[in-house]
Amino acid sequence: MATSIHFCHCKAQTHPNLSAYLAPNTTFTTSYRSKSSTFSKLRLKYVPLRHTHISNHLEKSSESLIASAMIATDDPLKIGILGFGNFGQFIAKALKRQGHAVLATSRSDYSEYCQQNGIEFFRNIDGLCEEQPDVILVCSSILSTETVVRGIPMHKLKPDTIFVDVLSVKQFPRNLFLDVLPPEFGIICTHPMFGPESGKHGWAGLPFVHDKVRITENNVQDRKCAQFLSIFEQEGCRMVEMSCEEHDRHAAGSQFITHTIGRILSHLDLESTPINTKGYETLLQLTENTVSDSFDLYYGLFMYNIENLDRAFETVKQKLFGRLHDILRKQIVGRVPPKTRVSISNPTTSFLPNTDNMKDLSSFAMPSLAQENHDESRVASTMDSLVPH
Repeated sequence: MATSIHFCHCKAQTHPNLSAYLAPNTTFTTSYRSKSSTFSKLRLKYVPLRHTHISNHLEKSSESLIASAMIATDDPLKIGILGFGNFGQFIAKALKRQGHAVLATSRSDYSEYCQQNGIEFFRNIDGLCEEQPDVILVCSSILSTETVVRGIPMHKLKPDTIFVDVLSVKQFPRNLFLDVLPPEFGIICTHPMFGPESGKHGWAGLPFVHDKVRITENNVQDRKCAQFLSIFEQEGCRMVEMSCEEHDRHAAGSQFITHTIGRILSHLDLESTPINTKGYETLLQLTENTVSDSFDLYYGLFMYNIENLDRAFETVKQKLFGRLHDILRKQIVGRVPPKTRVSISNPTTSFLPNTDNMKDLSSFAMPSLAQENHDESRVASTMDSLVPH
């Protein structure tokens, strides 16, 4: 009986990797031999799932994937928050969600809150700086920011520390940072265009404005900057890179008028009704969103817009007094002695507008026809006292 001896020879040919995300494309060549014959070769080729689609995608977005991979493999950031009020706590929740270490310090004692939420709290800023965080996130009010920043012991921080602010105006913190911080420190000026009230259901689609004022490229600081900004990107924010000057042109005035209207409405004790219109619902929501922010925020906006506010109020005031002047003039000039009046069948009152609600304006006029025999100088004096100068 003839005996067949089979030999198996396997050869692996490995093509170059497309990226770290793809397994090698491997071809196995197998041949079977016996003493009497040679069988045909069987070629087995392993092709990864959707190979063409993935490779095309990688070619188009290789830089983005490499950057994401670098960020993903970096160690979690250590972020120190200066000012742990409502907004500081609001931001800290997102930082913790993404696995970063959070340190905090504030004038008030938040040690119990921090202990419950896995945050390390320091009673003074020196203790926080001794931990050498990667990022210092300044969440103090606009009125106290300069005092806070100038009081930081810079010598206790790492030379590549990144400073970030979240104020509603941007040129002020930028100029402050450039003036106070050592030149090797990184600077990112940011403005999350949302807060604890408007962002309570998530940050998806909400604008996050940022300006990388001073970041050293192609080193650890650059990587940590990208890692920090990716926190907000991963939360779903709409990332908007914009200079501090452009931001202030767009946002300072619009934010101020929004907060001004909201603050005024909050003192009118507005309540929801069974017949709310959409416009009224918007006003109620505006009031709720603005009054939840600290008054220091509004006051800071006010200080940067005080001239605009004064000019707007003066314009409205002049229009109101101008209308009042016209009403009084018609009241006074329209009253003439009865003997000179032209008889009319249906006399009407000379008050404008002709409504019961405006009858109290008669107190500005002369009390009776019998007292109208005054000289022109008295009338002019009365008119002059009613018109603002």
